[in-house]
Amino acid sequence: MSNSSPSSADGSADSSWQKSIDLPSERGASKLIMDELLDRLGEHGWPSADIFSIHLAAEEAIVNAIVHGNKLDDTKKVHVECLVSPTLARIEITDEGDGFNPADVPDCTQDDRLDVPSGRGVMLIHNFMTKVAYNAKGNQVVMEKSRDK
Repeated sequence: MSNSSPSSADGSADSSWQKSIDLPSERGASKLIMDELLDRLGEHGWPSADIFSIHLAAEEAIVNAIVHGNKLDDTKKVHVECLVSPTLARIEITDEGDGFNPADVPDCTQDDRLDVPSGRGVMLIHNFMTKVAYNAKGNQVVMEKSRDK
């Protein structure tokens, strides 16, 4: 399931790592991809602060897909595609749920929402990643973190 691009013509190391995996809709399933993703970020020279940010955003998005998207339905999967290079981390997460409208998620920083746990994950994802986009249905998120080499 995992593939890396071949060495470049000048003989330098692989420039990127890619993986595509279907996760079961159960708590803890993110571990099936997360350890490898974090290892690859380290191998591609990402600083620890960026690895932390990407880890938190990816974990949150996968858990949201499992719990809120697929509603822990064991007949449904969460599809995850990752790409890691020295300058870009891209994670695409798609669930089999009905989707949601990200604009409908209340702002968790408003005074009347400070004690309400819902909505924090979406805010964290947007704060930690460079780009975040949802498909029209709202059952897929594409997150990117860019860095200068």
